[in-house]
Amino acid sequence: MHILELPSFFPPHGGLFCLEQAKALKAIGHEVRIVSVVELGVSKDCGYYFTAPWREERKELEGVEVFSYYMRAVPKAVRFNINHWVELCQRAVDRYVRCFGKPDVLHVHCCKNAGLAAMEISKRLGIPYYVSEHLSSGLFERDFGRGWQRYVWLREKMREAYEAAACVMPVSRELVDDLAPFFGKSYRWQAVSNIIDTKFFTFRERTQSSSFRFCCLAVADIYGKGYDVLAEAMKKLKGEKVKRLNRAFELHIAGRGTDSQAMHELFAHMPNVHLYGELDKQGVRDLLWQSDALVLPSRSEAQPLVILEALATGIPVVTTECIPISLRIPGATLIAPIGDAKALVEKMQEVMHIPPSLEFSETVQRMASPSVVAKQLTVLFQS
Repeated sequence: MHILELPSFFPPHGGLFCLEQAKALKAIGHEVRIVSVVELGVSKDCGYYFTAPWREERKELEGVEVFSYYMRAVPKAVRFNINHWVELCQRAVDRYVRCFGKPDVLHVHCCKNAGLAAMEISKRLGIPYYVSEHLSSGLFERDFGRGWQRYVWLREKMREAYEAAACVMPVSRELVDDLAPFFGKSYRWQAVSNIIDTKFFTFRERTQSSSFRFCCLAVADIYGKGYDVLAEAMKKLKGEKVKRLNRAFELHIAGRGTDSQAMHELFAHMPNVHLYGELDKQGVRDLLWQSDALVLPSRSEAQPLVILEALATGIPVVTTECIPISLRIPGATLIAPIGDAKALVEKMQEVMHIPPSLEFSETVQRMASPSVVAKQLTVLFQS
């Protein structure tokens, strides 16, 4: 099957979930390529706004051909930028078809913006498109405000794109209800997990040390990721050894922006808290291998990959009620109410009784390994 991947986001702005699925689909015999349109902001991307390629950039990423285009956004012109993105993506796919022929299916990652483009491309080429949705309502409201009052036109266009898709594949069942106030439910859907590189994030035995090592891996969205709650929890634990275990504890935090001034101020006067900033894939795995448990006190999540990565390396997780049921693995995932520092402390104390386990890793392999997800997608595409 000839599959063309259309991500709404791609490096340097994330979106590597698209590359992981493209690799997995290619590994089981499909013809797969990626066409990406990357929106650059004048302030957010600084010099790269001017130095990024002005024409098509062809490259190979981990065995997958990628055709990248860089769009310079106009500040504060949301409607213009989205329409420009969609037009540029349509022209890029036309170019692609002239070179490689018409694909059998379009596989979109996030309805905004690629779903809007795929809806028009699908009509013109007469091929179906499928939408893998990774974004939660919290992320949409962060960008467009509660109720999307100024962006009703975009919300309705995305609703139309959902309904016209051959199938929408949310990363969890809960995401359908989460997004229903925006897009309704009048579309075909089937939950399909994100992929975890289970050959890279593997189980490793830990040697017990004098200090229990918690890690938190998330971007420095202080409210969204619940860092304020985590800081309060650490204050409640500060200066005392955890009850019944007589062990000290440490917290190691990594992710884009976690070495910022605001984060240093939030965790000030806590010598057992270490801030690393953004880590590469190797650095993330090394930190997980050196840790005894992950703590992620988020207020909103669709399907946090870091939970899957942590479990794949064998460590238990403390998180909140916002995560999907599929990640609530008995004996491995402890759940606290959202925004409740006292309850979070209790779960952090409880998780210190749970040793790393190969069983946690094997559960993730059955749920989110490349071969498992690729086969699920193939069944949907062929149907």
